[in-house]
Amino acid sequence: MKRIIAIVAGGDSSEHDVSMKSAEGIYSFIDKETYKVYTIELGHKGWNAILEDGSKSTVDKNDFSFMENGQKIKPDFAYITIHGTPGENGILQGYFELLGIPYSTCDVLVSALTFNKFMTNQYLKSFGIRIAESMLVHKRNGISDEEVIEKIGLPCFIKPNASGSSFGVTKVKTKEQIQPALQAAFAESDDAMIEAYMDGIELANGCYKTQDKSVVLPITEVVSKNEFFDFNAKYNGQVTEITPARLSPELTGRVQKLTSAIYDILGCKGLVRVDYIITEGEKINLLEINTTPGMTATSFIPQQARAAGINMEEIMTDIIEDNFSE
Repeated sequence: MKRIIAIVAGGDSSEHDVSMKSAEGIYSFIDKETYKVYTIELGHKGWNAILEDGSKSTVDKNDFSFMENGQKIKPDFAYITIHGTPGENGILQGYFELLGIPYSTCDVLVSALTFNKFMTNQYLKSFGIRIAESMLVHKRNGISDEEVIEKIGLPCFIKPNASGSSFGVTKVKTKEQIQPALQAAFAESDDAMIEAYMDGIELANGCYKTQDKSVVLPITEVVSKNEFFDFNAKYNGQVTEITPARLSPELTGRVQKLTSAIYDILGCKGLVRVDYIITEGEKINLLEINTTPGMTATSFIPQQARAAGINMEEIMTDIIEDNFSE
């Protein structure tokens, strides 16, 4: 009998539509001969399973089941691909833990930690990992332009501290841009992270591990046509993505080794993407960790898998079956 896989998508953040596109990608990657696959769309308006005929069936939150043709369907595994709340910050992970349903991502603690960019970077800094100078500002407190310039300097980035993508992120080059940038960040998160600008090569590196595999994918070099790798660059093609990245074998190895180490330090699970900036002197600086990375047609992970000669179907099977192996 086929295991039932629920691709959990949607969510309540600005990234709802991106999440639904990721769900389409994941659906195409999962082996339908082995698994029965449904997409379940979550949101404040309701939880609905999308059935084969395109109709929707309300999900019973008591046990994560739904009805199809008079039969109760209860998923065996949840593949979470929500970018933002509640799928990237530990909330859904806690729900599935309570129900005893295995899921694809990091656990509650790691999901909550990595969703908080500032806390994650400060934690990893204690392990000797290089990060940009940064500060955290809560929206009820605010901060003056002068203090931002004094403590961080210009240019800088102002971004939501707890958010899954590039909404609300601004590259600030002048004093006059600081307050509008803070307001844009606060629209997505109660806290804003103000981070010093680093000039260098931006990289993205995917990784996943199971009980018997440790896979660090090829690195992607990100050359944005915009000021930085913003939403349009990420999802609307305003970027050149080079996989494998144009790095020396030595630097490639260092980045991949660091990705694997970060995965282990945090205790990650499933597919994770780590983003970096390489600054002068080939210094590797951490930007952030993505524990539910995008899986759309333009996303990094599928590109990196292709460059490695790995079929995405194989990766999906590895991640699913790792939860059922003894």
